[in-house]
Amino acid sequence: MPKVVVGVSGGLGGLGALHRAAVEARLRRMELCAVLAWQAPDGGPGSRASCGVPVLALCRSAAADRLREVLDTAFGAGTPAVTVTALTVRGTPGAALVDAARNRDDLLVVGAGPRGPLRRLLRPSVARYVLAHAACPVLTVPPSPLQSEYEAAHRRNSWRLPLDARELA
Repeated sequence: MPKVVVGVSGGLGGLGALHRAAVEARLRRMELCAVLAWQAPDGGPGSRASCGVPVLALCRSAAADRLREVLDTAFGAGTPAVTVTALTVRGTPGAALVDAARNRDDLLVVGAGPRGPLRRLLRPSVARYVLAHAACPVLTVPPSPLQSEYEAAHRRNSWRLPLDARELA
């Protein structure tokens, strides 16, 4: 059965993508599958810094709790008018999403946030990976116009810069 698969991270861009995926699932009468990818700290089994089974269980549990929290934040006490499946996957976000949306009739929804040169260097783009590897249609959701204002305010507060009264107008 075809479904709408959406990547969930908990950030503002992820919430926008989750809302858009719920709308698409409702319009297409499809199931909504929210996927949160997680990775073990210090590598996985077989690596020199491999962590033990209890640590992996804690990571898996934390990822499931985070996914529940994000879905509660996105939809509140109400539920979207579609069936929602929550899935936590150990792996990189791009590969996890492509694997979850294997069917050609699926729709894959990802947030495409603003990416400066430093972010591109440190963290590869999930949207680019998905566009290059997905077997199904991909819908990229641009960031909310308010997101850049939020990030600017956050940077200003982090650096303890004074507020310019003209920004309030």
